[in-house]
Amino acid sequence: MASGLPAAGPVDSVRAISPGRRSDQVMTTPPGGSLATGTPSAAAPVRSVMASPRPVKGKAGREAARRRLQLIPGAKAGDSRAGPEEGEEEPLLTVPEEEEEDAEVQPLPPVCLTPMRRMWRDEKVALYCDEVLQGCKAEEADEAMSKYLSEKLKLKDRWLGVWKTNPELFFVKYEEDSIPFVGILVEVTCKPHQSLSSCFKVTASLAEPFSSNIANIPRDLVNEVLEELEYSVPLLEVYPVEGQDEIQDIALALEVVRFFYDFLWRDWDDEESCENYTALIEERISLWCDIQDGTIPGPIAQRFKKTLDKYKNKRVELIEYQSNIKEDPTAAEAVECWKKYYEIVMLCGLLKMWEDLRLRVHGPFFPRILKRRKGKRDFGKTITHIVAKVMTAEMVKDLSSDTLLQQHDDLDLALDSCYSGDTVVIFPGEYQAANLALLTDDIIIKGVGKREEILITSEPSHDSFVVSKADNVKLMHLSLIQQGTVDGIVVVESGHMTLENCVLKCEGTGVCVLTGAALTITDSEITGAQGAGVELYPGSIAILERNEIHHCNNLSTCDSSKSTLGGVNMKVLPAPKLKMTNNHIYNNNGYGVSILQPTEQFLIVAEDALSKGAASGDKKDDNMLSKVMQNLNLEMSNNKIEANLKGDIRIVTS
Repeated sequence: MASGLPAAGPVDSVRAISPGRRSDQVMTTPPGGSLATGTPSAAAPVRSVMASPRPVKGKAGREAARRRLQLIPGAKAGDSRAGPEEGEEEPLLTVPEEEEEDAEVQPLPPVCLTPMRRMWRDEKVALYCDEVLQGCKAEEADEAMSKYLSEKLKLKDRWLGVWKTNPELFFVKYEEDSIPFVGILVEVTCKPHQSLSSCFKVTASLAEPFSSNIANIPRDLVNEVLEELEYSVPLLEVYPVEGQDEIQDIALALEVVRFFYDFLWRDWDDEESCENYTALIEERISLWCDIQDGTIPGPIAQRFKKTLDKYKNKRVELIEYQSNIKEDPTAAEAVECWKKYYEIVMLCGLLKMWEDLRLRVHGPFFPRILKRRKGKRDFGKTITHIVAKVMTAEMVKDLSSDTLLQQHDDLDLALDSCYSGDTVVIFPGEYQAANLALLTDDIIIKGVGKREEILITSEPSHDSFVVSKADNVKLMHLSLIQQGTVDGIVVVESGHMTLENCVLKCEGTGVCVLTGAALTITDSEITGAQGAGVELYPGSIAILERNEIHHCNNLSTCDSSKSTLGGVNMKVLPAPKLKMTNNHIYNNNGYGVSILQPTEQFLIVAEDALSKGAASGDKKDDNMLSKVMQNLNLEMSNNKIEANLKGDIRIVTS
């Protein structure tokens, strides 16, 4: 590499990618997944494809390749990606029937299914942190993976596998959707490895019968590609075929290493100091689990995956660009290197932020509201903002004659125009408003008509929906429909919020009341939350009266602490204050009310107090239960708590 740039510059700042790392592959897989994890235990289908093969050396080879990769029946003759390229002298030839039978490609046999997909948080943490990495540093991770894999490969020195590789090795032109990968049945020979890089390469030769997922791929072409590769292919691209002796351990080891480089490893890991690398890996495993079980809403998980894929692709682009600079870079080349380098740095910073904060739905990444309070208008008057496509006299007949009015057809504009003391009146319709996540002034937002007819939906690409730091803000007679935002459907960061006669249809968590904030909910309905319907953080205050909270905690998780969440969840120390009167809490997948107590000592005392009054089973003495509730600043009266999967009320540990 040229030395025209400073030592820390981007032309030489991105080192070569280790053979074990899969960042430099064109094919990408979903977080935590690989090409094998979704493979059914059945023979892979064989199908013909429209593609132009790369030329095979020798005239006979070229003719054979063209014959076997003819256009499939019904293909459009004008498709430029099918058949031989324009200008080739020799026409397509018809393959005799008996030759087609001799050259018929067999379907791929089923590959081993490993328990990786069934492993959950604790099992994965134990596997990677305790068994594989064993407390190593980030710069030692490659060596740890190599050692783990080498030990497993000693179990069997020859085995059959399916080599799944990039179609670009075989085809010049092809439809990416029709050929996600080229699979070839190969015989693998494992040899003693002398170095780290050699551990991630394996000797492979064609196995009999000739098998592939591409029905019309020429055998001659496959042989030539293997010869060019010196019969050495990336080990992580080979998936062991099931039914062989002692093969399951090898298949699992390969999947463990694939998962590590696909999702847990980051290219910056060994470039930065990390005191506890295994703790970082544990955090990334938790992130993966939260993506899989839906704790992190789907749209946000997709954004994270796209950002991660973009980072990997940009890094490969820079490495390839650097490798094409043969001499000292020109000024234009240096500038282009810097541009690519800083794009990578920006993506790296974004990924680090997301990983550190783990996209938690239990609370905000950070205070989003940086907007300054406007306060009252200089002339001291308040304005009523009418939100409707057209305003008529009938709409405002109930307002006093001296009311100052301003009409908007957009809810966002109305909120942006508000000062403290203003009222926003919304007429039936469907609305979106990013400014609902920026509530800093004391305003009233109320619907006119049936609450089911005033629909406010969130923007899936935004991190939050309704967030307030106002001293006193009120929402009335509305339906809030959450669509993929990260945080709770409503987050009270500070001050006091009132929800009156509202419907909250959640997709993430429900209502979050952060430390020091207060919330009053009356005559409302909360449903569909992935976590608790109402989440009270330590030191918060909430009053719930005449509400329905049902069908919450829709998580598919093995995490016991999350499975307890249901209607209302309280996090204590310091204890939040909660008053519940005449609420109906039912059909939640966790408990009706869960009290998250982080100290084991308190749990023992509380459980002992509860169990002393228990007649049998889960029945507790009401007096003992009330004593515990008083200590937790929990006042409950005339609530109907029923049909919750885990039970009605429970004190649990975090």
